[in-house]
Amino acid sequence: MSEQPGRIMAGEMAEQPAVLRRILDRGAPAIREVARAVAARGPRFVLLTARGTSDNAALYAKYLLEIRRGLPCGLTSMSTTTAYGARPDLTDVLVIAVSQSGGSPDLVASTEAARGAGAVTLAVTNNADSPLAEVSEYHIDILAGPEKALPATKTYTASLLALYLFVEGLGGDGEGTAARVLPELADRILQRRAEVRALAARYRFAERMVITSRGYGYPTAKEAALKLMETSYIPALAYSGADLLHGPLAMVDNISPVIAVVPDGKGGEALQPVLDRLRGRGADLMVVGPRAQVAAASAGFVLPTDGLGEELQPVLEILPLQLLAYEVTIARGQDPDAPRALAKVTETR
Repeated sequence: MSEQPGRIMAGEMAEQPAVLRRILDRGAPAIREVARAVAARGPRFVLLTARGTSDNAALYAKYLLEIRRGLPCGLTSMSTTTAYGARPDLTDVLVIAVSQSGGSPDLVASTEAARGAGAVTLAVTNNADSPLAEVSEYHIDILAGPEKALPATKTYTASLLALYLFVEGLGGDGEGTAARVLPELADRILQRRAEVRALAARYRFAERMVITSRGYGYPTAKEAALKLMETSYIPALAYSGADLLHGPLAMVDNISPVIAVVPDGKGGEALQPVLDRLRGRGADLMVVGPRAQVAAASAGFVLPTDGLGEELQPVLEILPLQLLAYEVTIARGQDPDAPRALAKVTETR
């Protein structure tokens, strides 16, 4: 363990308001330019390629593209290309590869193959000099700065904002005005670390956790589960609220904690029947979301989302859950800076 467990992860979480501001101030013009160039190509379908944390950011982009641009999207299975040698016709398809490092061999190989099969290829990375950026026709730099902690934090929120600006730019609305409030709101959330530390005490001895949401909040649930597993080693299962009702609800009791990410909008409305069922089963329910939903739960964290579009809320939703993973890990006597068996670049093929 390092001399100060969690020092690096804590520092990088704290950088997130500044990173979001940097993207809005410095990165947005380049993102708009890429969006205009891609829109001019007229893609009719989008394939998103990613692993791990970046896969959750890609899932967020899928919701954005389908809801706000009306473009059908799919999440790729890279092994069809890298292991099985499939070469589908990707004419008029936009392939977006999301990777903080831009160095994973399977992402590079599958993106290169996609470009050869006629796709318009876009890399979204934190490294403009990466192999992935090199093989892609277009590139967006998320400008998060060096990330040294193994659990990704600032590159996740940076990816979300960059993808949001890109999708807005595809529709000719690339100014990002609605997103301007995010740095200040993010800073306010991160200042509430003591509040999250108190919540973490509830889960120090948890043997498993369930995290659920719907709509734009579902990628947040998946990313929160990943953060808990890779830092504290608590098995955390993420489900869409709809999928939770199709069987997995049977494992929920008053012992295993459930975290519900409740968007302030249509996703939260769709999740309401799930919340009612969870309460009916006596679940230890923590809610991350609007004040009224938190008040009806066993515990929770109120998000400052009044007046903020549901499509932007994931940038804020994940912040208390990053802090929660960090604080639970520290409480369990482990070092979130040094998760076992992890490397910054995963060499999958």
